[in-house]
Amino acid sequence: MVTDIDIAIGKRLRRRRIQLGLSQHEVASVVGVRFQQIQKYECGGNRIAASRLWLMAQVLDIPVSFFFEGLPLMNGASAITETRVLHRA
Repeated sequence: MVTDIDIAIGKRLRRRRIQLGLSQHEVASVVGVRFQQIQKYECGGNRIAASRLWLMAQVLDIPVSFFFEGLPLMNGASAITETRVLHRA
């Protein structure tokens, strides 16, 4: 199931890859997947596992948070509020 977040992360991946002048083949080679997998990530067709997202951030010379900047928070709550609620349970 593709979500809006998967699509947004994929778009950020593509944008950064293009900014650096890297091909899908080049990124795939360093990350250890086929270029078709990068295509699927970029269109949001496949979710990127946390470990692979961390590796891609290293390859693209960005913090992992880059992929999540500007995304809406759950139910409009702040991240701090969400963290406190989860730890109280």
